Parts: sequence; structure tokens; C-alpha cells
Amino acid sequence: DTGDDRDQMLVRQVQRGDPDAFEGLVRRHQAGVYNLVRSMVGPNADAEDLAQEVFARAHRSLGRFRGDSSFRTWLFAVAINLSRSYRMARDRRQGIWVDSGEGTEASVIDRHPDAADVERSYMRRQLIQQALGALPLELREAVVLRDVHGMDYREIADMLGVPIGTVESRIFRQRRRLRPMPGAPLGRGAEAER
Repeated sequence: DTGDDRDQMLVRQVQRGDPDAFEGLVRRHQAGVYNLVRSMVGPNADAEDLAQEVFARAHRSLGRFRGDSSFRTWLFAVAINLSRSYRMARDRRQGIWVDSGEGTEASVIDRHPDAADVERSYMRRQLIQQALGALPLELREAVVLRDVHGMDYREIADMLGVPIGTVESRIFRQRRRLRPMPGAPLGRGAEAER
């Protein structure tokens, strides 16, 4: 029983009217959705509210989910669309987003820093946050989905609604932009993928 099979079973149960089945989907995906939303909108209190809204929208739309993609891919697409809308509205109100320097994607990348290297790890996270914060949104989305959430190019292309070549190009461009950054764990395996 793979994760996708379990998701599909829970989706069918929700579509048949089982309210408890949706709770199972939330439990399975809440950390990933929260981390994705937070990496898209920055480290603020709104990330938790937005993650909840992702699940609310998913619940309302689940009747139309046909299973053309995995539930996770579909759910992450909902999260990305909501995050884009939030960022555009916020940017109109406040101007360009500036990374506050608090933990974002880097906290996902560096889950278990070595105790002896805490300061170096912290400094590397700061560099990663600054670099990701400076990326244009379409590059940021692709790199976060690939390098933080481990999604493959096809999933990312489906999620973003762009050709797979566009995803490859965006990831290549972001890796080239981040390459000068010392100690950056992003872009690992870039040479092996080419």
C-alpha cells in the first residue's frame, strides 16, 4: 500500500461522504503543505492560516478531483495558487517582500544540524534564505518544490501548469544563480541530472 494508494482511498471515501477520511488526508499532508506555504510567503503568522485555507479549499473542491495526478501534486498546486494570490495581494499593499531572516525553507533543508556546527549551520541558513528570497517567484517555486520537497520534474510541471522543459530551465537558472553561495546545499546533484 503506497502513499498514493492510501491517498486515493481516502479521497474516494471523502467523495462518498465520509467526513473522517478528510482528516486522514490532512494528517498525511499538513506538514508538507505548511512548509510549502511558508517557503512561498515567508516566515510570518499568516503561513499557518494559509495552510488551513489550502485544506479548506481542497475540501470544497475534492468532488472535482479526478485523479489525473497524485493527490499530493493536486494539493500542492492548490497551495501554490493560494500562496501566489496572497503574495500578489501583500506585495500590492506593502511593496516587495523582504526576507525577515527567520527560519523558512532552510529549516526544512537543515533538519538535524550537528551540535558542534550550530553557528555555521545558522549562517548557511541565513545565506540560503537571502538567496531564495531574492529569486523571482517562478524560480523560487521550482527550486522549493525540487530541492526542498523532493518532487520530480514531471510533478512540478503538472503543479505549475508549465512544460517540463520550462521547469528544467527554471531549476538550472536558479542553480546557476545560487552556485556562488558557499556551503549551499541547494542544487545538489545538478551535474548528475544533466
